Amino acid sequence: MSIKTSMVKELRDRTGAGMMECKRSLLEANGNIDGAIELLRASGKAKAEKKASRIAAEGRIVIANNSIDAVLVEVNSETDFVAKDKNFIDFTNSIAESLLSADLTELDKFNNYELSGGRTVESIRTDLIAKVGENISIRRFERIKGAENLGFYSHGSRIGAIVSLKGGNKELSKDIAMHIAASNPVCIHEKDVPEDLIARERRIYTEQALSSGKPPEIAEKMVNGRMKKFFKEITLLGQPFVKDPDKSIQNLLQNTNAAVIDFCRYEVGDGIEKNEENFADEVMKQIKGNN
Repeated sequence: MSIKTSMVKELRDRTGAGMMECKRSLLEANGNIDGAIELLRASGKAKAEKKASRIAAEGRIVIANNSIDAVLVEVNSETDFVAKDKNFIDFTNSIAESLLSADLTELDKFNNYELSGGRTVESIRTDLIAKVGENISIRRFERIKGAENLGFYSHGSRIGAIVSLKGGNKELSKDIAMHIAASNPVCIHEKDVPEDLIARERRIYTEQALSSGKPPEIAEKMVNGRMKKFFKEITLLGQPFVKDPDKSIQNLLQNTNAAVIDFCRYEVGDGIEKNEENFADEVMKQIKGNN
């Protein structure tokens, strides 16, 4: 049958698929647009499954808030190029806003959550994969609820931080969030530092001190001094404030009669092992494949 250009255009406008894919789907569906849409979605799902094993380590960190609640979300793509695509940006923003309103704690349950238009998160994600040609994944999210003083800060779209304060003001909470984004503290207090991290650092410092030939009692003092410095470096309260290094965050909070209740910081791709591509090897593979 003959497929009119106007039908192809309508299908493309509704799905974002390529012209040739739209035409093939319309031919297969005998000109029925709704049927063609279903075929495109099925095709998109198949493509998504093929791309699922590909590492997605780029993407965006997105923050959504309503003044007392906030969510921090990481959505990944394979390349920075797609991370800057308007379709991807719109998708990540809608994900963050939906997670803000959804009473969910597990990401797996979010796949079947309906966004605007009655479509599920998973179906929209699948269509977007087919459209941009890359694996896309909603990697993680964290929320803060019922903050007395909520602060948030984004460094571009690659780093984001949210913080809940008791007391203080909006300027302070934003400054603390900015500091968290820049300095990447592990936890709030020294007492919150994980035991395995403390043991590892103490073991390393002890081995270094003893290998320098210092007597055990001197080595112990050296280790204790380095551990104090370590705690200041990784705890939020111990870190020097980025806007005024002469003050620690603890000093800043004490001066304003405020306290940090909770915080979260995400950085795009943090902890994801990326494939290191060797360009010369890749060229050789292509040459051999063409022979």
